[in-house]
Amino acid sequence: MADEAQTRLLELQMADLKASYGIPEDAPRSTTNNDRSENSRKIAALYEDAAEYEEELETFEAELEIVKASELKDIVTRLNEKFPEYEGDYKKELKAVLEAHWTQFVEVDKTHPQEELTLIQEQDFSQYPDEMSSKVKDVLIKRWEMLVTIKKEHVAEERAEMKLRGMKPDHIRKVYRKYHGLEV
Repeated sequence: MADEAQTRLLELQMADLKASYGIPEDAPRSTTNNDRSENSRKIAALYEDAAEYEEELETFEAELEIVKASELKDIVTRLNEKFPEYEGDYKKELKAVLEAHWTQFVEVDKTHPQEELTLIQEQDFSQYPDEMSSKVKDVLIKRWEMLVTIKKEHVAEERAEMKLRGMKPDHIRKVYRKYHGLEV
């Protein structure tokens, strides 16, 4: 009895899904595996945001590894070597992040001296004393860990949305990858 109810529920979900994509109820099932079909395109479109988040997550994880493994003075060079196609300027971006963090520490939290903020604002990474380099590297690691966590949450939210629609996220990902030629 439970199997019949489950089967009926799946049939209703499939009918609802077909209706939402404008697929006629009596449409013949495809007997070929056409990865570039209209149906594949529609299913692949469901994974667009998740795929973008996954790509960003991979980048952030790779950047985090570089930040953890590198001396502070070498971080920008290593990031530029690993990601030569990156359109931004790591040096300026990291400087802005550090200035924002130290402004928070000095002016809001009042946990750090003003001299540290002045040092961050006026000097290059390679000029920081060892004690300051350690603090700066810790801030950068925490920032990247936060970015990784946020992207993981975004991916999880997208996958949960797919499940709410009654679809399997792994199947949608597979269709997406095949449709875009990322998987053979």
